[in-house]
Amino acid sequence: MCGFLLAVGDLFRSDFGAALETLKSRGPDAREVLAHGDALLGHARLAVIDIAGGRQPMTTDHGRLAMIYNGEIYNFAALRRELETAGHAFATNSDSEVLLTGYSYWGEAVLEKLDGIFAFAIHDARDGSVFLARDRLGVKPLFWGEHANGLVAASTLAPFFVLSSFPKKLDPQGLRDYLAFQTPLAPRTLVRDIHVLPPGACLRWKVGAHATARQWWTIPDATESAPDQAALVEETDRLLARAVKDQLVADVPLGAFLSGGIDSSLVVHYMAQAGARPLKTFSVRFAEAGFDESPAARAVAELYGTEHHVLDAPQLTAETLVAALADLDQPLADPAYIPTWALSRLTRQHVTVALSGDGGDELFGGYPRFLDTADRHPDGAAKRLLRVLLRHGLAPVSLTRRALAGPDLLLYRRVELGDYPGSRKDLSRYLAPEVATACRSQATLELWRELAERHGGYDRGALLRADLWTYLSENCLTKTDRASMAHGLEVRVPLLANALLDRVLRLPAGVHFDAGGGKALLRALARRYLPEAVWNREKHGFSVPLRANFAGPWRDWCEAQVVAARIRAPWLDAGAIAALGNEARRGQGNVRLFYTFAVLLAWLETHPLEI
Repeated sequence: MCGFLLAVGDLFRSDFGAALETLKSRGPDAREVLAHGDALLGHARLAVIDIAGGRQPMTTDHGRLAMIYNGEIYNFAALRRELETAGHAFATNSDSEVLLTGYSYWGEAVLEKLDGIFAFAIHDARDGSVFLARDRLGVKPLFWGEHANGLVAASTLAPFFVLSSFPKKLDPQGLRDYLAFQTPLAPRTLVRDIHVLPPGACLRWKVGAHATARQWWTIPDATESAPDQAALVEETDRLLARAVKDQLVADVPLGAFLSGGIDSSLVVHYMAQAGARPLKTFSVRFAEAGFDESPAARAVAELYGTEHHVLDAPQLTAETLVAALADLDQPLADPAYIPTWALSRLTRQHVTVALSGDGGDELFGGYPRFLDTADRHPDGAAKRLLRVLLRHGLAPVSLTRRALAGPDLLLYRRVELGDYPGSRKDLSRYLAPEVATACRSQATLELWRELAERHGGYDRGALLRADLWTYLSENCLTKTDRASMAHGLEVRVPLLANALLDRVLRLPAGVHFDAGGGKALLRALARRYLPEAVWNREKHGFSVPLRANFAGPWRDWCEAQVVAARIRAPWLDAGAIAALGNEARRGQGNVRLFYTFAVLLAWLETHPLEI
């Protein structure tokens, strides 16, 4: 895992080194810069495979191509053998060289052969073009932007703020997504003209040519019907065991996040089965019973004899909060980021690589919201009449929710703020009029809507797939990437391996649900292998008790964000933010919404944006 920066154009040369420095935590082992034609390529390396030989930027023998890359290619040994058979020789034992050689030989078709997590940029000195690509589900990040006939591409948004010649203006559409969903959604960021390359996408850029991303991988629809459930459990068992074993390849110590839930506990089981020794595990212990899963985590650790390390959540002080938020390249208002950041700091003291259970809920149907399909909320004459009355101002706007049906109601329940004039979820209650108007120029969460409609129209399978390129990629995986790479820790996600995606996404959604709820396949394996404390209990989310923290250790921090609102974000309604903050400091009101604004305001302190 690493961080990289590419810049084409003279405007970016003077502060390129300082911009690369923002990525130092992602690559603490080495930082190198290469001038290649009209481009500068910089790389901050976290050495995991072929520590001596895998240095970057890396060039082909003929010097035409230069690459910077972040990720791990788990099948690189098999690809290397295939390339050697075709006559290619290798100077290192790194997956980086396999990727670059594969691109030189197969071109863009190399993407179809890669099993791993990756983002990379390749510069062609002959024609000045740049090729960017990102893995299927966006485990590894990639940002890009054009300015003055030049291009910048980077692992995070942070380098763009150091490049003085790159404009920093607020993107209202990115802000709209953030306020609705606690994170901007690809391809948008909070900064106009800086984009996220979408998951499963690639892009070719050249001076004077229009750059358009294309999907090299798309989320498949279900193609099977009524498979044998028992046989499917056995197949899932084999696929999980293989995925975890494949992802144990490293030349450095590795361990696992162990929350005590089914997903991470199964990962630990398969690591032990594959012979991972010593097996080190890491978890968080909360004082509040409704948040604490540490007893289940301890039971798994004892079953497999792991070297178990526990972080006490009371250590999540205001100082920890401030330090964690300072490592965000753009706002992410998922409170789980804070304990994940602290857990990553603990984990990095012992290992360089950790496996996690990320993706289990999204891929295997683990969230209760997947049961809340559009057909459970039919439209009717009363709802239609109420919508007419609301439209003409003849009914109180507090009844907005009761007027909605089907997909519209699902969306309303899902978002924090949106285009719901006058209601409690009306984003214009918190924004200056001109910014609110700009935010409304496109529909709230149009990407999530588009994905759901593309995959069947708000049934279970469609809702599951819509989450993959929204909640999973831009929230969960972003959270884990930023929290872990802030400490130079690589996190791998075996539940999202190619073979599992290819198999599970072609199954009908019904295989994931039974009388016990969702995630039926993984629950069956959990009952087979794991202590009852893991699978025979209500589902816990990994988060923090916001109300207790706002009324306690984070109280002064809350006040500081409220006071700063008028200066940092004059386009927010400071009075409305203050009212939210006052309630939060009493442990009341919509604390999640206040946290969303507070994170934004804290970020704006060091990342000021123009309107």
